[in-house]
Amino acid sequence: MLKISELAALTGLSAHTIRFYEKHGLIEASKRSDSGYRYYSDADVKRAEFVKSARNIGFSLDDIGVLLSIRLDKQSHSCQEVTDITQNKLDEVNERLSELQAMQQTLERLLESCCGGPENATHCSIIEALDGGDVTVTRRAS
Repeated sequence: MLKISELAALTGLSAHTIRFYEKHGLIEASKRSDSGYRYYSDADVKRAEFVKSARNIGFSLDDIGVLLSIRLDKQSHSCQEVTDITQNKLDEVNERLSELQAMQQTLERLLESCCGGPENATHCSIIEALDGGDVTVTRRAS
């Protein structure tokens, strides 16, 4: 059995993050001592690593909760359920990428319109565009 500090060192998660995941029901200590210390088993380590991996690729806490329930009872679930969750996450990522690309293009246009010289910013085209509300981010249709 491992203490929380050992689980943290083993998984690369901070003790604070482990407690956060516990609060949200994603990780649970297998055992607690009479004085309240958490103790984790090998299965808890694997669960923490699963949560960390899922979080690192952007799954929400709710998604991870569903994925964990599927992981624990694979016989009662289909691959389609996992695929749907993963597809939804990919759709979100693609949407965000489109938004970021539009923001990038807007920032590039702002920079192209500015001389960027050493003179004072009295007539800075970027400030003027932001002040005048002339900055719009036009998203590309996907």
